[in-house]
Amino acid sequence: MSKPIALVTGGAQGIGLASAKAIAENGARIVIADINAEGAESAAREIADDAVAYACDMGDPKQIAALFDKIETEVGPVSILVNNAGISLPSEFLETSLEDFQAVIDVNLTGTFLASQRAAQTMVAKGIKGAIVNMSSVNAVVSIPTILPYCASKGGVMQMTKAASLALAPHGIRVNAVGPGSIDTDMLASVNSNPEALKTLLSRTPLKRIGTAKEIGDVVAFLASDKASYITGETIYVDGGRLGMNYTC
Repeated sequence: MSKPIALVTGGAQGIGLASAKAIAENGARIVIADINAEGAESAAREIADDAVAYACDMGDPKQIAALFDKIETEVGPVSILVNNAGISLPSEFLETSLEDFQAVIDVNLTGTFLASQRAAQTMVAKGIKGAIVNMSSVNAVVSIPTILPYCASKGGVMQMTKAASLALAPHGIRVNAVGPGSIDTDMLASVNSNPEALKTLLSRTPLKRIGTAKEIGDVVAFLASDKASYITGETIYVDGGRLGMNYTC
């Protein structure tokens, strides 16, 4: 019996790599897509002998279409999609350029839509009862003024997850999302290196620690597996209890 094929975007490092490893442990063949071609190749080698890697800018619709063409021709149809690729371009609201706003939306929201749609089209055509897991954020619910485009994109991902789950439920395709809180990745490096910023962060995290990429990857793998067979349209927040508090700064 052939392995299910799982595509993880932004899978060269951090949460994407951790998700790919966890899904591989559940028996899937992993396809890594990342704008960093060398990093994607390295990640694939680290995961398994049958893992493969492709370079792709998830903010470019033509590259996304070409990515799926290559995967379906060279590997097979995707039955698990993890839309993890994402960027953040911090700036003050009054100084945020349209170009930066659009760049974040293109990768985080439009890229997630295009990849989900293309994967689902093939799943429906081939009768695959697959799973799509999107990467949202606690910033879909709470906001930070210096990352407005990121907050907007992740709120969009949360709502798109709900709508897509309804559209694809008749085909047996589940769509869920994970909303990380403060996780020990490159995106949080500036906070980790600043004692005052770290103190503030931990003050709004009831578990009083930063989460790990593996902790997110394990939840992604759960949602992608048959253990979550009756879960769709949900966003699971993995945030150390942060959203349960009544203040955010």
